[in-house]
Amino acid sequence: MTHPSKRAQMMTIRSILILATAASVAVSTGCRALAPEITADTIYAGGDIITIDDAQPTVEALAVKDGKILAVGRRDEVERGYKGPATVVVDLAGKTLLPGFLDPHSHYFSSLTVANQVNVFAPPAGPGKDVPSIVAELKKFCAARKIPAGEIIQAYGYDDNAMPNGVGLSRRDLDMDFPDNPVIVGHVSMHGAVLNSAAFDRYGFSAATKTPEGGVILREADSNEPAGLIMEMAFLPVFAALPKPTAEQELDWSRAGQMLYAAAGITTAQEGATHAADLEVMQRVAAQGIHLIDVIAYPFVTDFEAVLAKHPLATWGQYTHGLKLGGGKITLDGSIQGKTAYFTTPYLTGGPGGEKNWTGEPGFPVEAGKAFVKRVYDLGLPLNIHANGDAAIDMALQAHELAAAGDLTKDRHVTVIHSQMVRPDQLEKFATYKFTPSFFTAHAYYFADTHILNRGEKQAFFLSPMRKAIDMGLRPTNHTDFVVTPLDQLFLMWTAVNRVSRSGVVVGADQRITPLEALKAITINAAYQYREEASKGSLESGKLADLVILDGNPLTVDPMRIKDIKVVETIKEGKTIFKAE
Repeated sequence: MTHPSKRAQMMTIRSILILATAASVAVSTGCRALAPEITADTIYAGGDIITIDDAQPTVEALAVKDGKILAVGRRDEVERGYKGPATVVVDLAGKTLLPGFLDPHSHYFSSLTVANQVNVFAPPAGPGKDVPSIVAELKKFCAARKIPAGEIIQAYGYDDNAMPNGVGLSRRDLDMDFPDNPVIVGHVSMHGAVLNSAAFDRYGFSAATKTPEGGVILREADSNEPAGLIMEMAFLPVFAALPKPTAEQELDWSRAGQMLYAAAGITTAQEGATHAADLEVMQRVAAQGIHLIDVIAYPFVTDFEAVLAKHPLATWGQYTHGLKLGGGKITLDGSIQGKTAYFTTPYLTGGPGGEKNWTGEPGFPVEAGKAFVKRVYDLGLPLNIHANGDAAIDMALQAHELAAAGDLTKDRHVTVIHSQMVRPDQLEKFATYKFTPSFFTAHAYYFADTHILNRGEKQAFFLSPMRKAIDMGLRPTNHTDFVVTPLDQLFLMWTAVNRVSRSGVVVGADQRITPLEALKAITINAAYQYREEASKGSLESGKLADLVILDGNPLTVDPMRIKDIKVVETIKEGKTIFKAE
């Protein structure tokens, strides 16, 4: 008979051996303890999960904790390792999960006002197919809002190139129905507008007004009176003086603007040409803690010093309540569709006012541009340079070569916004100087038919050459330039992959890219452009849980159907900020 104390000792030894064996099995099978030390707030599974991480392109599940990605991997491992009693398991039900989209360039502040303006985009983005349609939309808007005499009326998206028979909107078209209201119909390029007589009076334009250097004022055929369209340096003072939201409107307008981005799956947006007064509005709103998305502001050259005087250099590059100052911005030319982009060769169809041998003009005097680039470099800040035409891109390169003399290849975080008509030799310098081109492939659909007429097929077909840039080792991004084109990241992807114009012309088939490359241009490459790749742009453990759920997989559908995919849900740091009805 075994002594009781001996029996107890044997049972204790047996228990220890069983626990040790169980622990050994757990370690050998890769299992975590039955009760995870760290439990996820949410686990997503049951659909396609595209990580944009080349080391692990797809996974079965993703776990989120405290606004960050906790783990990605096989569903059984993620659930076994991180699922606790309070974990919410979201069944994707066959939908596709991706990193939240980053907007490489748009005009966020404009989103605050478009809800209070008239959409006159040409079809399919809007109803502005001709002059009568535009006037009809303005009248409908005015009647619905009961706008009193004297109050300004604004519209956006006017595309003169889409007007039948080349007959564009004039001040006389607007005067007939709006004699007592200043009307400003924004050009689709965002570089100009058509004004009626009341608006011209308000902003001090007359037959005696001289056209400023770098500006355009179309004149009537039989007099020197402004005909309606003004652009570039003639438009900038008007743009700067446009009404701002009141203190009561700031919060509501900002929420509405941010929801436009969230509905497009965008979790980080850009304010691409920030004026000092607009920045103050954005900061007041951010301080209220209502930001749904992150916003990066780039003070414009005209306001840069005023912003710098109020905001010490040490505060730039840091988010405060979802808003940060990203760097400086200068615009070296205008738009191709507005015929104000600056080229080394003339437009085939003349200038915006019929000028012969028209090459466009610099947006700023050459020496002023060089001085600003050097100023931003000396401060060590990132720089965004708007340059569409090849002559403007030459200006950017020359300014860099002067400002960076002695160390041309140091990465100074320079992004050349648009880079639409970049030449191959200029792309080679981009690679050498470590410039990031942020392309605009939506032009392939919206404006390429016009570009072919204005610039010829050879140059137009090399529009936003993403294939060439990627093959050269560059990491290009792609943007909507909202409100120039609508906030629609899937349509933007579609234009990069297919490059089909409104009329069905394939605009440079050799510059098409793959769907995955198109996704990278609005996720990880954009994160790299902002130097936020450590926290955004891919689904990896430790990064922010900025996510978007789509109703289709853009990597597996027919490429021509990418534009039909819809955003189902947008998540910022683990919290849903948009959900489709």
